[in-house]
Amino acid sequence: MKPRIFDPNRREVLAGLGASAAGVLAGGATPPVTAQLALQARASTLSLRPGQPATPIWELAAVSHLQDVRLKRGDRCEVVFRNDLPVPLAPVWYGLNGPATADPLRGRAPAPSNAVETSIVSIPHAGTLLADFRLFEDSLKQPARPLPILATETSPPVVDRDEVLLIEEWRLRPDGTAVPPGQDPKEATPLYTINGQTSFELSALGHQRLRLRFINGSQRTALAIKLESHEVRVLALDGQPAEPFSARNGALVLAPGARADAFVDAAVSARFLLHDGTAAHQVGSLKISDQLARRVALAPPQPLAPNDLPEKLDLRGALRFDVALGAPDAGWARPVNFSTASAPAFRAKTGRTVVLALKNPGSVTTVFHLHGHPFRLLDKLDDGWKPYWLDTLAIEPGQTQRVAFAATAPGRWLLESVATDWAAPRLVRWYAVE
Repeated sequence: MKPRIFDPNRREVLAGLGASAAGVLAGGATPPVTAQLALQARASTLSLRPGQPATPIWELAAVSHLQDVRLKRGDRCEVVFRNDLPVPLAPVWYGLNGPATADPLRGRAPAPSNAVETSIVSIPHAGTLLADFRLFEDSLKQPARPLPILATETSPPVVDRDEVLLIEEWRLRPDGTAVPPGQDPKEATPLYTINGQTSFELSALGHQRLRLRFINGSQRTALAIKLESHEVRVLALDGQPAEPFSARNGALVLAPGARADAFVDAAVSARFLLHDGTAAHQVGSLKISDQLARRVALAPPQPLAPNDLPEKLDLRGALRFDVALGAPDAGWARPVNFSTASAPAFRAKTGRTVVLALKNPGSVTTVFHLHGHPFRLLDKLDDGWKPYWLDTLAIEPGQTQRVAFAATAPGRWLLESVATDWAAPRLVRWYAVE
């Protein structure tokens, strides 16, 4: 194994994540480990062009998992991470909210090439999570794939199938290689996959109830995904239960990194259509088998069990801050240049409600991601909120959106901002809950 030489800037990046994925409890008895997970950052390939050589990519993979990674709410998981790529990396968990279990300023540094590191991850909430190392995209030589991780409910809902649909966007050059995000995609053609396939097929029996966990794994593009001829009932967004609602025309609009859990009662064979803002693309299909169908239809789906988030937020007594997304004079920096020595975007005391006015001064839609806390999207009059929680939000050019969250997790946490332009850099700032 190579000697570990840590880059202090990268150490601070991971520290800024709140160390929720690498903490050690301070004092008292240590709870037992209830799950184990081996992760590997490695080189791989994808067959994106029929009859042509496979495209080189990098990926975060779960070793010894032939199917989805499934943990349980309340698990204390031992994670062994091996970095088999030539740059320092660390898995970043999107949707893993909850108290930090160690001082974030002493968070673990990204693992050097050929290193193996062990950490403990607590799973406070059920939901659809995403583990990813693309926060370090300034160093990535190839486009990278994230890893969906499912935290199951203590009492899971009644469904016949629980399926992940990871939607990804690629920019392919004429020679078949792919352009990493953050670079100029000139002469490259966009291409979309579901679960790594350019023509995804999901088979089901007639009237089976499917829980479809849609994940926009693209890194720059907001996408609409539609299943034709079916009612799509949304029960969770960004890993948190929502008041159930039907997707308009069966279509879900997801910002990069956003997730939506939807229930579908399979009725007829149908197409999955993806719209990227310019055109619709068929990216897969639902095929109904000729075998026996369910004889008795299921009752309408009930809301998912709550994750013990606050029922109400005190907007009248909230701390309020303006955050200009990506503005060059507002303290944003590329992750490779990030330092907690920079001024925070804001500070809040534990237990306070925080309202952020997210302003997009740019000329293209910008995506905002809040680490450490889920938030509510406020109504335009600031007198209430939408009946769901989010951690990711796309904001149109020149627009301002207000979000609110309860500052419950002490630590230093990251804010992310990235314009929906393939060549745009990913930018970060930090905020403190004290």
